[in-house]
Amino acid sequence: MPELLQFAFSGLTVGAVYALVALGFTLIYNASDVVNFAQGEFVMLGGMATVFLHLAGVPLPLAAALAILITVGVGLALYAFAIDPARGSSAVTIIIITIGASIFLRGVAQVIFDKRFHALPHWFGSEPIRLGGAAILPQSLVVLFGAGLIVALIFLVIDRTLLGRAILATAANRLAARLVGIPVRKIVALSFALSAAIGAVAGILVTPITLTSYDVGTLLALKGFAAAMLGGMGSAVGAVVGGLLLGLAESFGAGLISSKYKDAIAFLIILGVLFVRPQGLLGKKSVERV
Repeated sequence: MPELLQFAFSGLTVGAVYALVALGFTLIYNASDVVNFAQGEFVMLGGMATVFLHLAGVPLPLAAALAILITVGVGLALYAFAIDPARGSSAVTIIIITIGASIFLRGVAQVIFDKRFHALPHWFGSEPIRLGGAAILPQSLVVLFGAGLIVALIFLVIDRTLLGRAILATAANRLAARLVGIPVRKIVALSFALSAAIGAVAGILVTPITLTSYDVGTLLALKGFAAAMLGGMGSAVGAVVGGLLLGLAESFGAGLISSKYKDAIAFLIILGVLFVRPQGLLGKKSVERV
């Protein structure tokens, strides 16, 4: 029983990060129909920028805030210089552009930073908390709380603000939103900024536990995409559910079967969803009228 509880704690912690990455995918996909495979690089930039700003003598809270702003700037630049000029192109073209952007950002990070792994100090110490015979790090609770807070804020903005209604209108029908005066291009740019900020926060929260380096974004993007597919691409609730389920599946798979297959679980989930339920657990079937 303690072992199963330990697997659950680990799975929920990493699943919260996957949920944030999947939420970033969902925000951009809803606003622009773009699947942004550079989403994992936002997580990497948040962690790496915070590490190097802190090493340069910047206090950790300020370093984290600056890292978020830098990542948001990168997200806006990605939209302005890569995605917006290619609007109207096929989905495959846009996906290739985001993959190219991911490779470019990874190369720039390698030059600006370095190739080593880095860590941030734990916010509330590294002494584990004992619960039911299992141990959980205080930083894991920070990750879970931070992820929950971000999800709650996103839903609050979407449900209770005029900006949220504009985002929903843009997601439903961009042409109709444009006709009623909604600045669609600004809304899409905002979705990239929010997605970058969420990714940066995820990187800052998880770096004290998992470490970070210039190339961690690729695998995180794939895991986040798998989580979004599992929950239902375009569903914010599905992104959260898919991320947590993927984290639990990886943790229990690594603990009960073998850690060698941990990273393969995400790919198996993608294949399983595509074969069995392409719209995901909470996604809706698309209907096209002809």
